[in-house]
Amino acid sequence: MAALIIRLPDGKRERLKDLARARKQSVTKLFDEMATVLLAEYDAETRFRVRAARGAGKTRRGLQLLAKARGEGKMRRSG
Repeated sequence: MAALIIRLPDGKRERLKDLARARKQSVTKLFDEMATVLLAEYDAETRFRVRAARGAGKTRRGLQLLAKARGEGKMRRSG
């Protein structure tokens, strides 16, 4: 594990200490959880951008597949 030095305004530091105390955890654990959330969001955005680029210009085909998955366009039998 690596050490990380972060410079924060005193007021923000105190608020983070209060938050950690309220959650009964250390400030280190609080930052670890925040980093986990931020990295998960970054990974999701990256995956979305890759998929969006792969599907660029394929709107019509995508809508056709969506309609097929929904069962639209098929003859429906009435009861």
